[in-house]
Amino acid sequence: MTLAITSPAFSADGAIPKRYTCDGEDLSPPLAFTGLPAGTASLVLIIEDPDAPDPDAPRTIWVHWIVYNIPPTTRALAEDAARRGLPPGALAGRNDWDRTGYGGPCPPVGRHRYVHRLLALDVVLPDLKGPKRAALEQACAGHVLEAATLVARYARAPNAR
Repeated sequence: MTLAITSPAFSADGAIPKRYTCDGEDLSPPLAFTGLPAGTASLVLIIEDPDAPDPDAPRTIWVHWIVYNIPPTTRALAEDAARRGLPPGALAGRNDWDRTGYGGPCPPVGRHRYVHRLLALDVVLPDLKGPKRAALEQACAGHVLEAATLVARYARAPNAR
């Protein structure tokens, strides 16, 4: 089996429902994980927007949520897990709003892609004290057994701002 990440709330390359965005309830979406490779000791989830700030002229990859040390027995994160509680042992990193937790899609212009990356690691990472993406990726280097992505899209209504 191959590592996979899916969501019951939206399909691959589909639209992210408003409830998971800044225009709605800003809930972290439900996500499911399958096909963990043998030897998986922990999982890492990073949700990011590679189209920031404008899909026609992207300048940065904006991080919306980081969770690491997700136990390999975890097969899903429930809707609003960012606020309702992560699995025991899982730790949150810092997003690009410089806070832990989930920050939903809130694109200033255009239709953006939101990449949900799942990494299966052969180690449980030490407590990195709320790492940003670069520090987390450095800690993961050499330990990624397999990676999977789920891409979805969101565009704000013209009067949503």
